[in-house]
Amino acid sequence: MTAAPPSIVADELVKRFGTFTAVDRVSFRIAAGEIVGFIGPNGAGKSTTIRMLCGLLRPTAGRALVAGYDVAREPEQVRQHIGYMSQKFSLYNDLTVGENLRFFGGIYRVPKARLAERMRFAIDMAGLTGREDALVSTLAGGWKQRLALGCAILHTPPILFLDEPTSGVDPESRRRFWDLIHHLSEDGVTVLVSTHYMDEAEFCNRVALINQGRLVAVGSPVELKQHGLGGDLLLIECLPLGASIGVLEGAPGVRDVAVFGNSLHVVVDNGSEAQEALRLRLADQGLAATRIEAIEPTLEDVFVRLVASDAAAGARAA
Repeated sequence: MTAAPPSIVADELVKRFGTFTAVDRVSFRIAAGEIVGFIGPNGAGKSTTIRMLCGLLRPTAGRALVAGYDVAREPEQVRQHIGYMSQKFSLYNDLTVGENLRFFGGIYRVPKARLAERMRFAIDMAGLTGREDALVSTLAGGWKQRLALGCAILHTPPILFLDEPTSGVDPESRRRFWDLIHHLSEDGVTVLVSTHYMDEAEFCNRVALINQGRLVAVGSPVELKQHGLGGDLLLIECLPLGASIGVLEGAPGVRDVAVFGNSLHVVVDNGSEAQEALRLRLADQGLAATRIEAIEPTLEDVFVRLVASDAAAGARAA
């Protein structure tokens, strides 16, 4: 049986603005029905990559295919097969819920015979039944975001790009939004979503970490947590934190030290061997560790470690 072609292909994708390289040779493939999370610091290149894949920005170099269409040569065909939701709220506050839906139905050329059905679906999905005549400006943030998602999928696109769709939305509304994304995925819709929230990255089939325009790591949340640190993780409670960091950073076998709340997360070569050695090292400097134990890494630990490693590699190259 022949494998289905990927929904999205990026091959050595580059975008420069003058002398600044916003996206630097990014390559990945996304299968049909897959949810891939794009995570990275502000200015890492997430939004620029998504806009190129949507046919809104022309790549400087490299190649990308979306739904089988070349984003540089066939941007109109690309846009007919995707839904796009920007990080800034894109609906019209001075129009009602129904008026926004009819407007976007026209933009996406939804056939008149189907528009009423698709509007009912979007209103249902957003939880806005009975509020069709409400001005969008009166809606809470979670309702607005679900309505914006409904507008983006009025034309039933097979591929959906979501650029930080839950920014500024409360946790309960974010969870409900992700439930909708998973329902779409179950129906075969491919989703590429950028986010700053590490807990949201856990909801994705795979996660792509981008930093300074470069793709640093790609894998499932489980794979990244198992292999992304390149060592074992220790939690160390020892005050003051600033002095403790200075002592631990130079210790043999210590790869990284980061502050997490009132404690430190320390990446070491060997967790079982390092615990007593680090306790003694701190004690030699008059610092008593009240707690040292091995812990399972989170995606945030992996994110911090990989971004720091990439920044160090970039500094060495420079």
